[in-house]
Amino acid sequence: MGKNDLTKAYVAAVFFSFLVGFSFLWIKLCIPYADSLHILAHRFNFALLTLILVIVFKIAKVDLKGKPKKNLMITAGCYVGFMFFQVIGMYFATSIEGAIIFAAIPVMVQIIAAVFLGEKTTWRHNVFVAVSACALIIMVILGSSDISVDPFGTVMLFLSSICMALSNVFMRYVRNQYKPIEISTAIIVMGTVVFNLMFIIKGMFAGNEIGYFEPYKNIEFIIGMVYLGSGCILVSAQIMAYMQSKLQAAKASIFSNVSTAITIVAGALILGEPLREYHIICTAFIIAGVVGLNFFGNKGGMKNEVSVSNGK
Repeated sequence: MGKNDLTKAYVAAVFFSFLVGFSFLWIKLCIPYADSLHILAHRFNFALLTLILVIVFKIAKVDLKGKPKKNLMITAGCYVGFMFFQVIGMYFATSIEGAIIFAAIPVMVQIIAAVFLGEKTTWRHNVFVAVSACALIIMVILGSSDISVDPFGTVMLFLSSICMALSNVFMRYVRNQYKPIEISTAIIVMGTVVFNLMFIIKGMFAGNEIGYFEPYKNIEFIIGMVYLGSGCILVSAQIMAYMQSKLQAAKASIFSNVSTAITIVAGALILGEPLREYHIICTAFIIAGVVGLNFFGNKGGMKNEVSVSNGK
């Protein structure tokens, strides 16, 4: 892979950060109309609908004939598992706990990638990952007046983080077997089935306060589902798969920390939430960690990355 392709990968990573970062704002706007599981089910519904249109109008082609399905199912299963455990964990735990645990995902990816992919790291590489993760954790802690810990919720969120880390590593592992759109297809189909079944089962045993289609009476909810489903599931999953095909696993995954920082800043600018000095300082450290990891984390910087991407 040449430097031009590498530049495209970083452009995709920045776009991914903003796409996911603004997703939390839309979730907040949709919460008055439906609970988190309800929203998640409809997100995948919209992602599936958009995927069908993409295939029907031949914007992209999905061809799994003759390709092994096992690794694809594992990759998709880990991604769906990430959302599955996240929904359960966030019901019992606080968003603060979730943000702190999810900040460690790049660290988990780095460890798993070293074991399964043989991706080596340097001391500078480790320092930049730690700087980004610690800055995000500090920002979350400083922004919380009360941090409580729910053991079950914490375990669920930890499992969610592990699933996300595994998904990222598997996306890189299968990069030569499947196109990004094929990975996205497996994720969307599996997620649609799993979360709609969860919603039905929840309704059977615990009851659902809101009817399945009732949220669609609100135009804000529909717009949110278009963004969260068509954009943040179909597009973001494909971008992440593309990033993992071009960059080392940890280098691609660390952009999730940038997404969280963007969420906080965007919440202040758009929703009028408080923006403190420590938000700005910690965001600067998060970005410094991401930039440092991707350009100075390995000896030789970008040149080293090109060699790795070519399998040398």
